[in-house]
Amino acid sequence: MKVLDKLTEFGGIIEPVMEKYLKRNADKDFLEAILYQVRTGGKRIRPALTLISAAAVGGSFKDALPAAAAVELAHNYSLIIDDIIDHSELRRGKPTVWKKYGISTALLVAIHYRESISEALNDTKDPKLFNEIMAKTIKLITEGERLDILFEQAGRDDEPYIIENRYKEIDLDKYLDMVYKKTGSLIETACLFGALSVSRDEKTCFSLSSYGKALGIAFQIGDDIIDLFGSEKKTGKIIGGDVLEHKLGNIVITLALKELKGEYREKLLKILSSKDVTKEDIREAISIISSHTKAREKAEELRKGYVNKSIESLKDLPESEYKTLLISLAKFIERRDY
Repeated sequence: MKVLDKLTEFGGIIEPVMEKYLKRNADKDFLEAILYQVRTGGKRIRPALTLISAAAVGGSFKDALPAAAAVELAHNYSLIIDDIIDHSELRRGKPTVWKKYGISTALLVAIHYRESISEALNDTKDPKLFNEIMAKTIKLITEGERLDILFEQAGRDDEPYIIENRYKEIDLDKYLDMVYKKTGSLIETACLFGALSVSRDEKTCFSLSSYGKALGIAFQIGDDIIDLFGSEKKTGKIIGGDVLEHKLGNIVITLALKELKGEYREKLLKILSSKDVTKEDIREAISIISSHTKAREKAEELRKGYVNKSIESLKDLPESEYKTLLISLAKFIERRDY
């Protein structure tokens, strides 16, 4: 069985647990809209990591069920908000919550999710600690999203804060800070929650949280590479979506701009700051990056480095099928192309 299939199998255990918390104190007339987001699907990798992390330190899946449900509810909470911010009409091939039910309803659904997260964490072995960690994580995700928006080079002309605070250039450190906060922090928390559901041993918790942090960054670097050089047939997304969305916060674009000089640098920046980016613009941007920089190769090396760091973080964990699964996932992320 492929590693993602295995993770999806574990993640499937979470479905009824999530719905239990979402249904709690919900009006029956609101249930369809509340449950819509989680019922559109998803690989459930984050809650699977919580369960596997718990098992890797000698616990059972049951120990970590409330925490795992909270992690996936937090992920879906962030997706509901992201889709409103980005005006995204489709997710997983289906209308997004705001597109199907309207923005006001989508915001109310998101609030319901946030409170369901707290209710789930109240059923963990240390509710105060788990809620404190989740509150910090959601604030990190929010900050990561803020930075990602500020890295955009055009658009959002009706949003004064964005216009006034937009970054005109970023460096690698700023990129890594953004992707850790936006993507890596929740994966870090997923793994930490698994460990904390079983043990408060600092060394064990540090090992798994470090694994999750590095894995999350590697995952996002992979997403950025796939965005520009992936296959539309495999991903189901248009190639060059980050160019279309004017993003500096793509690792390949960040590294390319650091390397490019003169005419080609100006061309790429002009495309990214163009109000209306065409398919030809996307092709030209990718061609400039491919022909005149080593940005793709450097991004691949960076992804590999974070994968190796994630695996190294597990060295002190006892050998088990669950540790092996965590290592297999990291190796998959190193070569992932969809």
